Amino acid sequence: MTHQAVGYAQDGPLGACLGPAVEPNPDCPVEVTLATLRGRWTPLVLLEFLRNGERSYSELAAALSRLSDKVLSDRLAQLTEAGVIERHRTPSWPPRVTYTLTERGRALAPVLETLWSWGAAESP
Repeated sequence: MTHQAVGYAQDGPLGACLGPAVEPNPDCPVEVTLATLRGRWTPLVLLEFLRNGERSYSELAAALSRLSDKVLSDRLAQLTEAGVIERHRTPSWPPRVTYTLTERGRALAPVLETLWSWGAAESP
């Protein structure tokens, strides 16, 4: 007798996400979201933007003092690359750099609220 794998329908809202999980699927919206939120401190960086809007690097570093400069820089680069935040450089002396959420970034607010609610709920 041979082993037969169970197949999944590829239609419906999670159609691109179902199937063999050999490596991340860039067509799966769930995996795209999780890749954007990857990293231990990423949700806290996003919460800082949601609470306070535009922030400079030094303001973020002060508000998130437990993060090393490397981790904060990495998270800002990751979020910029994902289109969640924008980096604005003011041509002055000294140059000033600020970061703001994009529309795509603001759309993550309900996702973070749901993660908070799920994590705050008591385990069964």
